[in-house]
Amino acid sequence: MRFLGDVGVSTSTLKALREAGYDSIHLREQNLHRLPDDAILEKAINEGRIVITFDLDFGDLLATSGGRLPSVIIFRLHNQTPSNVTSRLFDLLAIEHERLEAGGLFIVEDARYRMRPLPIIPA
Repeated sequence: MRFLGDVGVSTSTLKALREAGYDSIHLREQNLHRLPDDAILEKAINEGRIVITFDLDFGDLLATSGGRLPSVIIFRLHNQTPSNVTSRLFDLLAIEHERLEAGGLFIVEDARYRMRPLPIIPA
């Protein structure tokens, strides 16, 4: 799997992914920290990456796009320290490897996570 870290995510989280053998980059590493959210999604699609973010706007963008990719992981944690985010991310990866590759919106909370498969179909 390949990952793209949004600006709010610590570069140490992406470094931990790299150390675990994942292809991961951070927007800051490419001097793209001011890239708008829709362009971040486009970059993730073009490069086959999963977006890691704290930004809820990505859920809205996925819903309006009607696309099947990219997967987006949104963290909604009380403790947003890099070590906690990284730990919760690796917990998710251990359980949801296949659905992450297939395309989904994942909301990671303190005690659980929620997943919506893509495309998101309005009710």
